[in-house]
Amino acid sequence: MNLVNISANSIEDAWFQCLNKVLTSGYEYTIARGSFEGHKRLELDHVTVQITNPGQRPLSPLVPEGVPSPATDDYIADYLTYLMTGERAETEQYTYGEDLEPQMYSVIDMYKNCPETNQGCMTIGSRHSIGMTDPPCLRVLDTRLRYGKLHFIIYFRSWDLWAAFPTNLGGLQLMKEFMVSEIGCEDGEIIATSKGLHLYDHTWSLARQVCRLE
Repeated sequence: MNLVNISANSIEDAWFQCLNKVLTSGYEYTIARGSFEGHKRLELDHVTVQITNPGQRPLSPLVPEGVPSPATDDYIADYLTYLMTGERAETEQYTYGEDLEPQMYSVIDMYKNCPETNQGCMTIGSRHSIGMTDPPCLRVLDTRLRYGKLHFIIYFRSWDLWAAFPTNLGGLQLMKEFMVSEIGCEDGEIIATSKGLHLYDHTWSLARQVCRLE
């Protein structure tokens, strides 16, 4: 297993660095199960991304002219509903908000009453998730209140670098800012880890254009 560590200032910076790393060092294979079965993807064995200033605006990445952006700040703001409420469309097997909404308010209350705690960890899914066609990608949203700041420590079992990374982190940052306002602390870092950060083959050319590799 090749372990990759990336330090970035912003979500945009983290995205660009990850794109470069996946394109130049990713493991190529054909998908045998799950989304886009039969297609190829490039994937890092394991990556940890530390973002020191995730609240830097814009949250969405700027891309070269002619390349469709995978996210906009308006889209990220709309995505926040998916993270913070239990609303679910008929076609959805789950939403993150179903699990996160009640836990989020518990964590807020926990830090108000006891800032020095290790128990502010939120989970997504259950023992039944393993039987889903597409189980949740985000599985753990852990938190840390230290040095007067709220930090997020996140685990994705699988993570689409092109279509999901900017929106996921942008939405989680907005959620963190809401929690910060409720707790009465300062905004901190995001540390995200995954053993499945990947690019699908239909996005390789777009990613190379963003990274000026073609």
